[in-house]
Amino acid sequence: MDKLRARLQDLIHELDDADDVRAALKSLISVYPFSEYEAMVCALLARDKLTWPDYLALREEYLARNPYLHLFEMSAPRAFGETWAHRHLTDLAPELQKASMKLDPSYTRQQYDLWLDGGVRIEVKASRAVDADRDGPLYAKALSSRSSARFDMNLQQVKCDCCEVFIWVAVWRDRIRYWVLNADEVAANPCYSPRQHRGNVGEGQLHLNRENVADFAQYETTPPQLLDAVRAAHERLHPA
Repeated sequence: MDKLRARLQDLIHELDDADDVRAALKSLISVYPFSEYEAMVCALLARDKLTWPDYLALREEYLARNPYLHLFEMSAPRAFGETWAHRHLTDLAPELQKASMKLDPSYTRQQYDLWLDGGVRIEVKASRAVDADRDGPLYAKALSSRSSARFDMNLQQVKCDCCEVFIWVAVWRDRIRYWVLNADEVAANPCYSPRQHRGNVGEGQLHLNRENVADFAQYETTPPQLLDAVRAAHERLHPA
């Protein structure tokens, strides 16, 4: 987003009335869907500094740099963490099945999310990397994977007694990363807190951030290796 802002500001700087345009833009208040970017583009289009093909090219370049930015526009946590993340994983690996009582008669909706190989219970936790020191909607705070800004992904309602394997999905605006751990590895991790709230029993939380993300390198995997990583985590939990 900083790159887009810099490009638009460079074009405004070349205008004959650049000072007037900057003053007018500064006086505007961004109210969805009218943003500072929309105002800058309109000003440039009105002065023929930006043509329609130029705008389309600028837009395509931006989307190519930020292919996952649309996921930050999901304001409802459940729409992102459950609806999108579960579908995303089952699209990557169709062998993963949505948990149900048909697959597991003892299943209740609150236990775990996915099922594999007739008995591997999987809990999915998904989060988005946003600038922890910036205010505003999620899409305005969305971070690039190359950013050095501080982020904090709080993985909540972690129930180590209800599943065998965890899949963590972390989304940056230009990258998606995946980690696979078994329940014992999560429970024993120094970053894991067994209680999310005072008096809470059976649900914990874990903060994944810039300071500790490298500590989980051994558990990181890629989409082609996702199923192998789940099976390996399960085998570590139940060695032969």
